[in-house]
Amino acid sequence: MFLASIIGSIAAVFLKAGAGRLHRNVSSLIFNVHLYTGVALYLLSSLFFLKGIKHGELSILYPMTSLSYVWAFVWSRMFFAEHLNKQKMVGLAMIMSGVAFLFAGTR
Repeated sequence: MFLASIIGSIAAVFLKAGAGRLHRNVSSLIFNVHLYTGVALYLLSSLFFLKGIKHGELSILYPMTSLSYVWAFVWSRMFFAEHLNKQKMVGLAMIMSGVAFLFAGTR
């Protein structure tokens, strides 16, 4: 699930980059490698997701997909220079603490 969240967040980066290259012509869609890469990475992350939920508890593993928001924040800072503010930091802390509480409850 952890790997699925990382790959899924990287897929979002490629989709955003591809969306920025879209114009009002069809060729910008047909020849947009970034969009195709993003979709392919989402499919790959789905395979890891399926493998994870097949062998684990859905109530524990599914919330781990929220870690993709944490990774997406990291990538958005690195690749798109998106702004960091207090609300985003609080939201990220809440996601990470929620996942930590879920794992603590499994022991």
